[in-house]
Amino acid sequence: MSLLAVEQLDARHGLLKAVRDVDIHVAEGEILALVGANGAGKTTLLRTIAGAHHPAGGRILFDGRDVTTLRAHERVARGIALVPEGRRLFAGLTVEENLRVAGDAGRRGRWNLEALLEVFPMLKARLKMPAGLLSGGEQQATSIGRALMTNPRLLLLDEISLGLAPLAIDNLYRSLTALFSSGTALVIVEQNLSRVLGVATRVCCMLEGRVVLETDAKLATRQQITDAYFGLRQDALREMRS
Repeated sequence: MSLLAVEQLDARHGLLKAVRDVDIHVAEGEILALVGANGAGKTTLLRTIAGAHHPAGGRILFDGRDVTTLRAHERVARGIALVPEGRRLFAGLTVEENLRVAGDAGRRGRWNLEALLEVFPMLKARLKMPAGLLSGGEQQATSIGRALMTNPRLLLLDEISLGLAPLAIDNLYRSLTALFSSGTALVIVEQNLSRVLGVATRVCCMLEGRVVLETDAKLATRQQITDAYFGLRQDALREMRS
């Protein structure tokens, strides 16, 4: 049985259908890379799974239970956590306060302040600093740490390298090595294909709100992903049918 099962999910922004009939399954400990161009529906899909966006149709099952109508904090209590695009930290609170607030709302497990500082040692000297004064890489580490403090079974990571310098991205992914091998199921939205394919077990590509490619990450070729990313395969099929 899958840990996460998304079935025929639709999500809208007003009249715009951002997610269309999406079916995705994620097993315990699996790392799913979710790729696609800007506007493909990736962020909306993650937000809908996390309970931050209401679906227009379909359902979401987590550990065999229907969580489609649960609110975001109820899903956190079940073991679903989202690291949102843009980090969205409490800028006026210290790093430690950002982390402990999440821990107070989360589940019991391996992740606590001490464990996080082993993964993100750059935060040790920043614990008493307001989060709004951190560098981009430090803010992203704090955002990921905040989600981990809830001890999720499923962690949704949305564009964690966005806006970071190459060195900061290297440091961030190096720090995440322990997370990738921890057994926590991950769904990662990432524009850097080389980076995400290096850690993923499976890859899904979205186009115009739909999943147009789903395959084992080790078997996927860059050409396959590029064609799906830009809709070239769909264009070829339309030409064949016309």
